[in-house]
Amino acid sequence: MFEGILMKIGYARVSTADQSLDLQLDALKEFGCEEIFQEKVSGAKDERRELANALRTVRRGDTFVVYKLDRLARSTKKLIEIAETLKVKEVEFVSIQDKVDTGTAAGKAMFGMLSVLAEFERDIIRERTMAGLKAARSRGRKGGRPKKDQKKLDMAIALYESKQYTLQQIKEHTSVSPTSLYRELEKRKEN
Repeated sequence: MFEGILMKIGYARVSTADQSLDLQLDALKEFGCEEIFQEKVSGAKDERRELANALRTVRRGDTFVVYKLDRLARSTKKLIEIAETLKVKEVEFVSIQDKVDTGTAAGKAMFGMLSVLAEFERDIIRERTMAGLKAARSRGRKGGRPKKDQKKLDMAIALYESKQYTLQQIKEHTSVSPTSLYRELEKRKEN
């Protein structure tokens, strides 16, 4: 890769090991992708090593190419996050099958609309959450998780410090989860 040479970087993904990437790879090669990152992992997973590598590889002026939008992300939110990453890096985006190309006015407009819809969705969720909390407070309830029973926490810590019980046994006896137990131990260590 030479500085100043613009590249088309492809990304192909299937969800399971027994699925084939051939159709996507052929389309990406035909589109002119010089480098193609590929993986077999669910699109719902945030940990996608090859996607991260592809996004690190693209540089200003390059074009990031996928066969289809659903190969890139399973949710509008994740799609927008990736689109924002590309926008910040000044990288164009193409989805071959969906006929999306941010190098064109129509492609930019479509991605702009997706951004607006994602922001709208976040605002609605925030408004519902705030309204729910306000309604709960008006009935005398507070938001957040209920406080753990201090006596049960004390008993769980005593059992833990005795080193005679497993975490599962402590949970069965006290109804205190290992996470809550460790959180309380950490809190007491700080005090």
